[in-house]
Amino acid sequence: MARITFIEADGGLTVVEARSGQTVMEAAVKNDVRGIAADCGGNCACGTCRIYPEPAWQDRLGEITKIEAEMLDFSEDPEVGVRLSCRIMVTEELDGLVVRMPETQH
Repeated sequence: MARITFIEADGGLTVVEARSGQTVMEAAVKNDVRGIAADCGGNCACGTCRIYPEPAWQDRLGEITKIEAEMLDFSEDPEVGVRLSCRIMVTEELDGLVVRMPETQH
């Protein structure tokens, strides 16, 4: 299990317990985290699960794949370090992960 803190654009916090093997997006959706739309259900086809991981976590999230990079380009999110939560697999090493969310996913 990994504890993940989601910081909403308005400053609200939601802390969830995520199972290893699920994605950060799945953990957010299953725990009703506001701010993660996940319109495509985790298929990396919409860009509505964007997150901004705190800088200290960037190196632990794995490499951005080509499909994720293309979707991030399509979303035109200017934030440095933006990632798609549907592409980040939860592991025990992510225990304590802190991510911010955009004002809107659309």
